[in-house]
Amino acid sequence: MEELIPLFVKIGLSESKAKDTAKNKKLAPTLETVIDEAKVRESGCDKERGVLLYSLATTVTKGALEHLSFIVQKIMKGDLKTTDQVSAAIKYCEQGFTNEDEFDAATGVGITVTPEQIKEAIAEYINSNKENIVTNRYKTLGPTLANARKIEALRWADGGKVKNEIEAQYLALLGPKDERDAPQKKKKEPKVNTKADPKSKSSTAAAAEPTTVDLATKVFFEGELGKLHKAGENPQIKPELMEEHLKATGGKVVTRFPPEPNGYLHIGHAKAINVSFGYARAHNGVTYLRYDDTNPEAEEEKYFTSILETVKWLGFEPFKITYSSDYFQQLFDLAVKLIKKGLAYTCQCTGEEINACRGGKDHGERRACVHRDRPIEETLDQFYKMKEGRYKEGEVTLRMKMDLENGNPQFWDLIAYRVLYTPHYRTHDQWCIYPTYDFTHCLVDSFENITHSLCTTEFRQSRESYYWLVDAVEVYKPVQWEYGRLNVTGTIMSKRKILKMVNNNYVSDWDDPRLYTLVGIRRRGVPPEAINNFVLELGVTTSQSTIEVKRFDTKTREYLDKTTPRLMAILDPLRVVLTNVSDDYLEECIAPNKPRDPSMGEHKVPFTKVFYIDRSDFREVDSKGYYRLAPGKSVGLLFAKHPVHCTGFKKDKDGKITEVECIYENEGEFKKPKTYIHWIAESPKDNSPVQLDEVRIYERLFLHDNPETVEGGYLNDINSHSLEIVKGGIAEVGIYDQIADWVKKTGGKDKESMRWQFTRTGYFCLDKDTELDLDLIKAGKVKEGIKKLVVNRTVSLKEDADKD
Repeated sequence: MEELIPLFVKIGLSESKAKDTAKNKKLAPTLETVIDEAKVRESGCDKERGVLLYSLATTVTKGALEHLSFIVQKIMKGDLKTTDQVSAAIKYCEQGFTNEDEFDAATGVGITVTPEQIKEAIAEYINSNKENIVTNRYKTLGPTLANARKIEALRWADGGKVKNEIEAQYLALLGPKDERDAPQKKKKEPKVNTKADPKSKSSTAAAAEPTTVDLATKVFFEGELGKLHKAGENPQIKPELMEEHLKATGGKVVTRFPPEPNGYLHIGHAKAINVSFGYARAHNGVTYLRYDDTNPEAEEEKYFTSILETVKWLGFEPFKITYSSDYFQQLFDLAVKLIKKGLAYTCQCTGEEINACRGGKDHGERRACVHRDRPIEETLDQFYKMKEGRYKEGEVTLRMKMDLENGNPQFWDLIAYRVLYTPHYRTHDQWCIYPTYDFTHCLVDSFENITHSLCTTEFRQSRESYYWLVDAVEVYKPVQWEYGRLNVTGTIMSKRKILKMVNNNYVSDWDDPRLYTLVGIRRRGVPPEAINNFVLELGVTTSQSTIEVKRFDTKTREYLDKTTPRLMAILDPLRVVLTNVSDDYLEECIAPNKPRDPSMGEHKVPFTKVFYIDRSDFREVDSKGYYRLAPGKSVGLLFAKHPVHCTGFKKDKDGKITEVECIYENEGEFKKPKTYIHWIAESPKDNSPVQLDEVRIYERLFLHDNPETVEGGYLNDINSHSLEIVKGGIAEVGIYDQIADWVKKTGGKDKESMRWQFTRTGYFCLDKDTELDLDLIKAGKVKEGIKKLVVNRTVSLKEDADKD
């Protein structure tokens, strides 16, 4: 279909979008037909009309196809000017075209809504809801944007102008956003005093979390998701089906997140979770977590457990936890119904024979299987025998009798049931036949009264077969809508390929912090809020997105910068001795947990005759532009009162520097140093320094952005330096108070939630291999309670590590 790319570019699609569209076997021919109907194959058209033509091609339904030419002409004449009008045109034609006047009325043709009319309608709405808006402030902005679409006077108004007017009137009524508009965290602990008490222990209370209200509003009430149907608007084959649905749901939005429990979730699933749970939450609806457990050969308890933990970790609570296996009997009964209607048949063809009937690898002529016209009674008899275990695996399947002439492969008599003798995790050996995804998914959506079945665009071709099956068995029909999946460069998402890396010891396990499984990302210390913000900022469209991994790191870094306490830690310590102070010299320094944020508290650190600096902060030979420590040079020490001046250094027999000699410039006029470095005192009575048993520095697992294109395959692209384990690192004594405070707040659960910014080094967290005696720590014996400290680097600092 590559010849279509230039054609699609002519109507305003970008080169990359044109390529993606040309690859889509369902969309490409539809868009080509639309372009031919518009008579712009040679000339092309302006981008504004191109957007409308593309929108029509991607959203036109089977029921509106016979009026495609008419809708195209209305676009080209300029009667339909917005995608909202195109959607209304499809909906009108779907319900039965009567005449052009009715069409124009239903689609807003010729209607112009002036800025004054927008202002008046919004003012009326805000005035009638003023008490709620004043009380709940900007938290009502999202619902107001959604409700504005329902105001009859604004039905055909420009969405951007409506949004701008709402925001302007909110600002005039409420003033700018302030702390009242940030999400409130539920805490049992008393509020931390914003004035830090220097005598008190440190407080590492997290700074206010970045609000996601604006992001959620933008994603769920604007753009593509803002155009989705309202609950109750989806047409049904029988009116009573919608009546029963609304009776069961009360008109609420109902979504679902349906993972297969055969592996761990990855970064792409974070988008799916946010879309399904977030859309329902934004509309005061509910979301099912449904395990699609129809393949007993690959399902394990650890995957069920991990999926639920991950969903909750991301901040979402399922309305109900269900399993496709809950409905095995109902699914079987509907399969029998389908057979009795003459719409399914048992088939003894092999996989190769089925593929050949579908045209084979050369995409030749399709033909019916020899079993397709099998009598209904014979099919019923064989299907019951399948259930009774009287066939071998692979000997027979149940296939749906669909439409072999349809260009969509999802209509080529899909398999509904197959024989499997592997015991099921939940139903054990109760069943030996299992429904396929294509049979199960839409029907269970129907059973659970899903209003919006949200999935990624690889299921676009399945939408029509989804609708075909629910109508065929005459059950409630949800609406399926597809969005572009999330991919991140430099990663591998395939469960099979990750398993190969685990089994061959390229990575430690599925939660290896170098992987982009969500358990791996979590272990690396990435906060769930950072993941959610990253997903929401990307937005939700029908385009597939591949995002550079550094963009994800940037979002993580932004969140950690606002929420983590600071701590001085040194990975490669170099001993420094002050020659002009007494052996028992002791100075008490106050270190803020987060500079310029007193609400985060502070802690005390000792400063003594002997202390340590990072080896990279000393050079034995000075150079121009270098501002850190060198012979004859002074440097500031963070939080210490005075600078130090280097007078010499010592080396061992191998020429390695073992000690630096300095004087403390605590006499005479203070001269502000050009730079400050971090340090850690040697003070046995204060248990300083604190030994870090392991510091794990993680880099990219793969050398290239697309490891699968590398010669020899993705395993040849693994970065042999992706993990450095540093031993001998040290931290300052503030770590004791910070860990104690974290244990008090969390009970010591989820070790990765103890996060820091190691000053001038990077962001780090506790690894699960850390060993803590929580009872001792809770009793105030923090040093004794820390048995082993293992920390992971989550992400580096923005600053160049080689900065002088």
